Amino acid sequence: MAQLTCENLTLGYASNIILKDLNFQVNKGDYLCIVGENGSGKTTLMKTLLRLIKPISGKITFGDGLIQDEIGYLPQQTDVQKDFPASVYEIVLSGCQSRCGKRPFYNKKEKQLALANIEKMGISHLTKRCYRELSGGQQQRVLLARALCATQKMLLLDEPVSALDPDVTEEMYALIKSLNEEGITIIMISHDVQAALNYATHILHIGENIFFGKKEDYKQL
Repeated sequence: MAQLTCENLTLGYASNIILKDLNFQVNKGDYLCIVGENGSGKTTLMKTLLRLIKPISGKITFGDGLIQDEIGYLPQQTDVQKDFPASVYEIVLSGCQSRCGKRPFYNKKEKQLALANIEKMGISHLTKRCYRELSGGQQQRVLLARALCATQKMLLLDEPVSALDPDVTEEMYALIKSLNEEGITIIMISHDVQAALNYATHILHIGENIFFGKKEDYKQL
């Protein structure tokens, strides 16, 4: 059973249609890369999957035990976010908000989860550091740890290696691949088609022409 199914999805803002009649599904353990030209609707699609934007028409269905609150999200960073004056621990812990329900505080289990994900991302030595003092690669590891606090099932990543140098980019790709190999479903927007073909199991190409399928079939186009 698919974790995520999109049927006849039309996306946009008000009467401005960006993407029309989109159909695809994502199963547990898939690594889907969304590629396409700038302005083709990649980020709009991701925000729609997160229910931040309503689709103009069509249906999004979650299955295989996945609920919307169990999706981790790593957005593109803005300059304001890069300068956020909080500690690494505080930012990672904030990823547990959806687990709190109506509780106005984090419990012991959530604090342990935050520390475990900080360790998983290899940034335990940065726990007390201020986020805005970190390098771009370190900041992305912090945000990935935060996203993992929200999910053990599916991660949505919007250009996670944007503005990183080549060595750090390869480290980030390897980290995301290892999470996928642990069983977390990955949906990632990428401008780098070659990286998508290296790491993904499936490709969704959106724009004037739409393709959805296995990366091996995409290579034949």
